Amino acid sequence: MHARLLGFTSVLALAATGALAESHFNRIATFPVIANMAAGEDTARESSAEIVSASEDGMTLVYTDSPLGVIGLIDIADPAAPKAMGNITMGGEPTTAVFIGNRIFVGVNTSETRANPSGKLVTVDPATRSILAECELGGQPDAVARAPDGSFLAVAIENERDEEVNKGDMPQMPAGFVVKLPVTGGAVDCAGKQVIDLTGLAEVVPEDPEPEYVDVNDAGEIVVTLQENNHIVVIGADGAVAAHFSAGTVTVEGIDVRRNGALEFTGTKGPTPREPDAVKWIDTDHFIIANEGDWKGGTRTWSVFRKDGTLIHDSGPAYEHALIAIGHYPEHRSHSKGVEPEGVTAATFDGIPMAFIASERGSVVGVYDITDPANPRLHQILPSGISPEGIVAIPQRGLLATANEYDAREDGGAGSHVMIYEWQAGPAAYPMITAAGADTLIGWGALSGLAADAEKPGILYAVSDSVFANQPAIYTIDATQVPARITAKTVVTRNGFPAQKLDLEGIALAGDGGFWLASEGRTDRLTPHAIIRVDAKGEIRQEIALPPELLNYETRFGFEGVAVLGDVLWLAVQREWKDDPKGMVKLVAYDTKGKTWGAVHYPLDAPAPGAWMGLSEITIRGDWAYLVERDNRIGTPEASKKLYRVPVAQLQAAPLGGALPVVTKELVRDFVPDLHASNGYVQDKVEGFAIDVAGVAWVVTDNDGLQDASGETMFWSIGMIE
Repeated sequence: MHARLLGFTSVLALAATGALAESHFNRIATFPVIANMAAGEDTARESSAEIVSASEDGMTLVYTDSPLGVIGLIDIADPAAPKAMGNITMGGEPTTAVFIGNRIFVGVNTSETRANPSGKLVTVDPATRSILAECELGGQPDAVARAPDGSFLAVAIENERDEEVNKGDMPQMPAGFVVKLPVTGGAVDCAGKQVIDLTGLAEVVPEDPEPEYVDVNDAGEIVVTLQENNHIVVIGADGAVAAHFSAGTVTVEGIDVRRNGALEFTGTKGPTPREPDAVKWIDTDHFIIANEGDWKGGTRTWSVFRKDGTLIHDSGPAYEHALIAIGHYPEHRSHSKGVEPEGVTAATFDGIPMAFIASERGSVVGVYDITDPANPRLHQILPSGISPEGIVAIPQRGLLATANEYDAREDGGAGSHVMIYEWQAGPAAYPMITAAGADTLIGWGALSGLAADAEKPGILYAVSDSVFANQPAIYTIDATQVPARITAKTVVTRNGFPAQKLDLEGIALAGDGGFWLASEGRTDRLTPHAIIRVDAKGEIRQEIALPPELLNYETRFGFEGVAVLGDVLWLAVQREWKDDPKGMVKLVAYDTKGKTWGAVHYPLDAPAPGAWMGLSEITIRGDWAYLVERDNRIGTPEASKKLYRVPVAQLQAAPLGGALPVVTKELVRDFVPDLHASNGYVQDKVEGFAIDVAGVAWVVTDNDGLQDASGETMFWSIGMIE
């Protein structure tokens, strides 16, 4: 077996011509938070990288890990090979850590209850890993920011409300405030602490400001967001309130407003309070805010304000639409706050002022050229881990880092990670597939099956799975472009309406312009196992139910692919059913002319302890049937994701209910190196494989519609299959 690799490096080389030689950020490393735990510690414990900062020389990262009550340090002297420097216990819940000189200053929440908040600012010597000093802050610290010249620290004392009390309604005392602390010679002057009162300013709940986030500009001015109050305060260098104003409201059109398993971008919300979370100065006169929302607002947007309160830019639906185009829209959050911009930062790279907007629910970072703050230009979108919370730019080294807080291991997902990006000459490596450029906004995701056009090289078709059960769809992909382009979306319909209760996992050409589709089924959710034939417009023309010889032994892990061999449909069953020997799964055959059923057995690789192994695709070409076999492990290099082939001559189906012949398999490719090539963590769901008419093989991963997943879709070619 010989295959020519057309992987990520080759794809980038093809793209790096002409205008595409423009510089971009590309991910160069991913650091798992559990790597900072000491030998012998329980790495299964929840851990989380939340807010991340860098040392002044840009060689060390520090992040807060509130579940463990520690700060974690990462050596990025070689940013492509970050090294664990371990955790330091903080004696409470750390919220933000920043460097000034060779010291780290950490806001630590020590509150026993929200009604009796307390906290401290801890000074840490990272060289000796020792705590040098502590200052009591008089309340619960949330954000900490340093003055650019290192002369003082600003701390937002949020004293956040308890959402379990009075349904989270405000006010809930005591009121929050801002603390300003002088720093001299690496030491905090606790006695010089200045408490800045913010009550009586906002119109929403003036007695309970709940400051959320702070930042300091070169003039020593502090900007602070009062998220629940939908208010922004600017504090002068003297520590007095210089200006304050409402963050305002936004009406956003062209968005999905219903959580219903369908991507429908026809709704409108508003006017809705912005309720900003993170804030960052972009110069001494302007700052940006991420309008996440928390209480009664959240607009899916980000904005630019002058410090006098003049709004000069709001992204409207544009940021969310950009995420929709690359498959990073969380439909399960449609009823709420959509992609939820939460974190922001700003810095200048190669003389270009840039803003970085992290989407908590879209799990990406938007990179904007803000040379003209009133007219930001989207430069690119970076893939991140699950729920990027913190961002730090290190322009002197051409680096950017994100802290991705969500630890999804308990739900079978990936853990928390810090990801590192480098400003490089050349094109962006991500996205690998996009719907950008289509005539209409195409929502997509959870690509779970792949088939190739019978006549046009590089033209493919994909289906989406149960994530979009109320809008099952077939997507047309033009893989001759870089990145590959989704050019059309055909909704699968029944009697003219979007079909319901389908879990599409496989697709094959039907020969009449239509398609055969495999629906995996999950009977505990009333989704039947089925074979479906649709016409070219997506209308269901035939539905084939499984016979009792199969249904009597079914489990939720049903058909994961379908392929055509003459008059016979071959379907790959993902995992063992009740009548299968351990380690054997069925390749089911259905004769469309004789309407008869049969099967053979396929031997699975042995899974690692605690994991399972199964099939996720079948494709037939020439003398071979190709099968994708994978385990369910994610975020670990030991994961198993492989392509095997079986001789077509062995696909001799035996009747159901008796002994089945066992096929022999041959390894074609290990996909794990391909999955490492993007410098993220190994994705688990390699679910689509197809060979086009020219003999080029293509692979796609299922992003799970961002449910406990980062949303990354990897799409690549392994070259010619001979």
